[in-house]
Amino acid sequence: MFLTISTTGTPERPATDLGYLLHKHPDNALAFSTSYGKAHVVYPEAGVERCTAALLLEVDAVALVRRGKGKGRGGAPDAALAQYVNDRPYAASSLLAVALSSVFSSAMKGTCKAKPELPARPLPLRVEVPALPARGGAGLVRALFEPLGWTVGAEPVALDTEFPEWGDSRYVSLVLEGEQRLADALRHLYVLLPVLDDAKHYWVSSDEVDKLLRAGEGWLPDHPEQKLITSRYLSRRWSLTREAMERLELVRLAETDDSAVEEIDNAVDEQTDTEEKPVPLAVQRRDAIVGALKSADAARVLDLGCGQGQLVQELLKDTRFTEIVGVDVSMRALTIASRRLKLERMGERQSGRVKLLQGSLAYTDKRLKGYDAAVLSEVIEHLDLPRLPALEYAVFGSARPRTVIVTTPNVEYNVRWETLPAGHVRHGDHRFEWTREEFRGWAGTVAERHGYGVEFVAVGPDDPDVGPPTQMAVFTVSTQNTKDQNTKEEKAA
Repeated sequence: MFLTISTTGTPERPATDLGYLLHKHPDNALAFSTSYGKAHVVYPEAGVERCTAALLLEVDAVALVRRGKGKGRGGAPDAALAQYVNDRPYAASSLLAVALSSVFSSAMKGTCKAKPELPARPLPLRVEVPALPARGGAGLVRALFEPLGWTVGAEPVALDTEFPEWGDSRYVSLVLEGEQRLADALRHLYVLLPVLDDAKHYWVSSDEVDKLLRAGEGWLPDHPEQKLITSRYLSRRWSLTREAMERLELVRLAETDDSAVEEIDNAVDEQTDTEEKPVPLAVQRRDAIVGALKSADAARVLDLGCGQGQLVQELLKDTRFTEIVGVDVSMRALTIASRRLKLERMGERQSGRVKLLQGSLAYTDKRLKGYDAAVLSEVIEHLDLPRLPALEYAVFGSARPRTVIVTTPNVEYNVRWETLPAGHVRHGDHRFEWTREEFRGWAGTVAERHGYGVEFVAVGPDDPDVGPPTQMAVFTVSTQNTKDQNTKEEKAA
């Protein structure tokens, strides 16, 4: 990855002042280690009239993949070749943005001890990024940078110059020119490079909101593409985007009223505001599952169809769960779960409690035997009905945990969702959604066939007419049934 920053000067204000602002001497070639490679800072030219600083980031793509696997601590390995064959070593992305903030941290903060007057002075800057992913094309590049005072050159890069009929790639060659303070220019790049790429190389957590607001101070609250910038920077995580938008609106109002943000953000008296916010259904569902696992005295738990690891993360908070295994057929979901759980940074003791496995619930799997409990949370409705018997046998017949917890939507409750069109299921991937009677019928048949008892629990508000939004079945195998099953297996062997 490659980026250059150039400026011009006069004998009274030499262009080499750029070295003071960047805290990097033009006579030195410097190298800095980063989490995913090595960053180099050199000056191709450094004179009174013109000075250019170049940042070259060498990305170790193999190390990047290995780091994502959790270094042997239970991370989710992804064998896909796409991890090794990608654009990261060549095209600007969040990796380059992170390198900018690390190598030029003082410049981004606007500090310069040697010449304190320089950071506040606008400079004639020219920024060049030869290869920039731009999901939205050159038009979006201009829409993001031009409101900030830049003159934008964004030339699409052809897929192959030998075959012009193939058209343009998703990359542009970017040139920005304008009178800007260097700190502002760096903060623009830090935010907008990953926004244009529409991807980040690390898991986006709540602290990213603070990073965005710090880097966006002075320009983001009034930017016409504020919503798009915020959403993409926060990897389209709705809750974080909403928090950021609310805080940006407070900043805008404070600037309009020439007041401090704290003065604006006092409309609610926290001591007298006792109205409770509704608890999201997903949270209620996880709470119900955790409660059932505790009642079953389960210590070793399978989360079958774990998705992005929300339930695994919740179970890790309670030390009574000594072993938690997340299983999913999707390697992408397991990779996201690994980032959510921060497996690569987890301590040895904690990492010994969790494991992520790729596997299909349509097949028996010896790795899943011997556990206290298994959870199928919002899983069965994603399978075609003819495949349910295979899942049933893999879980209840082969793995055979002492307790099995199954949750699924109650289709009768769908009429209570104002935004859900009549006749539609809650998710586009749902193959079916059952009524309470249909779910109880299926669960009863499964329990009888495999020697389990079953109880039903309402999750969410239990409407007197249509029931709860989520229905949960708790299957428990009796000691006698377990002995009978073991005897059958021994005879079969």
